Amino acid sequence: MRETMTRQELGRSTCSIYLGLACLSLALNLFLALFCLSVLQTGCVLAPSSSIPTETDTWHRSSISHSSSSSAASSSCKLPTTPQSKERRKLNANTFHHEKNHSFSDATERENTLIGAGKGQKVTGRFKLDVLFEHPLYNLPRPELQEDDWLLRVKSEEHLRDRGSVEEEAEDDNIGDSQWPSDSEEEGYDKVSWTSDVESHPPWLRFHLGISRWQLYDRKDPNLAQLTHYLATQRILGVVQKTGGTQLKLLVTFPNHGQALLKPMKQARDAETDLNLFYFSDFERHNAEIAAFHLDRLLGFNRIPPVVGRLINVTSEVREITTDKTLSRTFFTSPGPGGPRGDAPTAAPSWQRGWETDPAYCDSVKQKPPYSQGTRLVDLIDMAVLDFLMGNMDRHHYETFEKFGDETFLLHLDNGRAFGRHSRDEPSILVPLQQCCRIRRSTLLRLRLLSLPDFRLSDAMRESLLRDPLAAVAPLLSEPHLLALDRRLAAVLRAVEACEAHHADVFHNDVDGYDQQPD
Repeated sequence: MRETMTRQELGRSTCSIYLGLACLSLALNLFLALFCLSVLQTGCVLAPSSSIPTETDTWHRSSISHSSSSSAASSSCKLPTTPQSKERRKLNANTFHHEKNHSFSDATERENTLIGAGKGQKVTGRFKLDVLFEHPLYNLPRPELQEDDWLLRVKSEEHLRDRGSVEEEAEDDNIGDSQWPSDSEEEGYDKVSWTSDVESHPPWLRFHLGISRWQLYDRKDPNLAQLTHYLATQRILGVVQKTGGTQLKLLVTFPNHGQALLKPMKQARDAETDLNLFYFSDFERHNAEIAAFHLDRLLGFNRIPPVVGRLINVTSEVREITTDKTLSRTFFTSPGPGGPRGDAPTAAPSWQRGWETDPAYCDSVKQKPPYSQGTRLVDLIDMAVLDFLMGNMDRHHYETFEKFGDETFLLHLDNGRAFGRHSRDEPSILVPLQQCCRIRRSTLLRLRLLSLPDFRLSDAMRESLLRDPLAAVAPLLSEPHLLALDRRLAAVLRAVEACEAHHADVFHNDVDGYDQQPD
């Protein structure tokens, strides 16, 4: 009897142990399931700088920036020394090639589709960048452009016939509908037949025809997405070295007669410029040109030509097709696996800024044309704000389109030495604002908007850069560079507040009727 009771007690103990182990196992499985779920919900973090191609890789596959080139004449001016000016009108521009209204959301969707975008931070199911560009400050009303406010126009048949040439009239009749057929197909160019219909024009021609007196492009123009896609994907027909400058720049030709300026990758994107290096001896960075275009657009300036990143094969797309003997001699055939590489000498001409040496420099500037009237002075301040945000000290002149005289905007060209240092700000770049104490009201309002948590500049810039094809290789700006934008933006706003404390006439009011403050 005792032995039977012992066995029953042992059986109950065994069952209790099995039941306890089963409960423990179930608890562990539930814990693991919750842990895995939390991991899966964690945001994806972009790969660090180690994902950038190695130096050996970049010899054969080089990251470049493409900038749309313009055949239209432009004038170059030293920073404030050139005498010119008239009163400038308010910013205004319409899309050239369509009289239809294109919504921003349609243009953005088209851009995302063409360049493989669609990445970024979402606010209530929408991308933060889209919400920013729908803000009233990025959609201010503008007067209708007049005929002489366009840089280029397609001549109508009536205009050609008004010249009174019988031969030209007969030629027009033979061609029909103002067709301009290409006869250079045998040279590798596409056979094209352009007419007065904008749909027959390649993206680069549409872009040039859309340049107006007051802005380089309309942000809502759907052709911008086509142009950047074209720059990133078109077959390269020819490459020659561009003369002038201190570093290697290539002029690229495409089969549809378009051209672009190419700046090769020189250093890793997370590399920071040495503090002891004179800024004019610094490398020109391909990613700086790309980032400058995006920043200029976020500030609402629209004064930098479209720039896009692209991977190219240096051997087959440059060395083997160039007809430039000088360029071909710069290639070095490495004995290692990297293959040929390009290089170019660097010069360092000296230039002294009057802003830095004379604390009252702006007082004399304000007395001289074109800065004594119109908007040339606040145009200069816009450019100084842009340069300070991206740390660009290499701004010793500016350019405008000659056709428009002094009544036009400044082109923000050549930004390759920007984004060199993120750990240090260069206060001398902001001296024009601090001395002149003048700024566009629209510029200030957009800066304040970009300082708010919902539209923080670093977040908008991060999302905008994700839309470039090279973002798939590695982030175009490192996180420290993005955070430096917020820090520098705060410094600009402090400088404006200091001006307000000592001067009454700080703002150039270019937004009549807009009384809201960003909040």
